Amino acid sequence: MYLVGLTGGIAAGKSTVAARLVQRGAELVDADDVAREIVLPGTDGWREIVEAFGRAVLDEDGFVDRGELAREVFYDESKRALLNEITHPRITEEIAERLEVLAPFDGMVVLDIPLLAELGLDREHDPAKRSTPHYDAIVVVAARRDTQMERLQQQREMSPSEAAARIDAQASMDEKLALADHVIWNEGTLAQLGTEADRVADELIAAARDKAARAEQGLPND
Repeated sequence: MYLVGLTGGIAAGKSTVAARLVQRGAELVDADDVAREIVLPGTDGWREIVEAFGRAVLDEDGFVDRGELAREVFYDESKRALLNEITHPRITEEIAERLEVLAPFDGMVVLDIPLLAELGLDREHDPAKRSTPHYDAIVVVAARRDTQMERLQQQREMSPSEAAARIDAQASMDEKLALADHVIWNEGTLAQLGTEADRVADELIAAARDKAARAEQGLPND
């Protein structure tokens, strides 16, 4: 397995890049999907969220209303810390389980994870901790803050204060960029983003093939 950590700021275009990498043959583990699953009705995560924040954060069908929950926590650091305490350990454990299943795969596996830096799932791999994966490469999809603000307001109909709160709840773009082996700036058209994603995909595919070939020959990876 050639493991790629894919991260980036909110509204930077990370999901579009993830979809392109899947088109190029990658297997995908989506942390957002994991985050939804660990709080499905009846799970321990769901029960702890209801206990902490009340049933007001549920929709009419009893599912966690992610938008309502976000409004509840993004302006209150203590509430956000409580939510992270409930969800982050469950997210990292489930991700670890999915990566274990994919371990025999000799191609590229992409872990699409907005909070790679915030969850501590970066290069500080601890072999004794199953929940801290070792990345072969980290890709950051980046955009300027004003671009993020504009997209959040136009595409997700957020107020300026809501957009700023969402951005500020994540690690800064500079912190994310410090982790990167590859950077994709998304300040242009969708076609331009696709071209940049293909450029990086070519490099990752070549590196994955090289790793697989070295493994077949019994050679260590650099």
